[in-house]
Amino acid sequence: MFRLTREPIDYHTLTDSVRSPSCGAVVLFLGTVRDLTGEQVTVFLDYEAYPPMAEKKLAEIEAEVRRRWPVGEIAMVHRLGRLEVGEVSVAVAVSCPHRAEAFEACRFAIDTLKELVPIWKKENAPDGTAEWVHQTTQASRGLTPPDNQP
Repeated sequence: MFRLTREPIDYHTLTDSVRSPSCGAVVLFLGTVRDLTGEQVTVFLDYEAYPPMAEKKLAEIEAEVRRRWPVGEIAMVHRLGRLEVGEVSVAVAVSCPHRAEAFEACRFAIDTLKELVPIWKKENAPDGTAEWVHQTTQASRGLTPPDNQP
């Protein structure tokens, strides 16, 4: 299960959705909006995506996770729109028979999501300035943020 949403992520329900009687381990990763990146203060983030491509990449990640590990279930959800400090921006939940597999599969899923899925993040500062960040991997593939700002 994977999706993009503009609604808050219910990570309790997401975690329950991957539980399975055949799996003794469930790992949940939550990415949250932080107020400081390096020395830059952030008051909120804007996330944008190209949904058809993002959903295709999420499906590819799910398939690769299932190919590599004995996954019971996997769920990936990413927020879009304006998010305040402290809000959950992304959640990945994975169940496997054993904890090592569940941790490895979950880490691979979130790391690959951050690398390949065309979702852009704009950090908004207290002085009203905004900057698209972490675009190096996507820019190298010819993908640019929604308003074509570097």
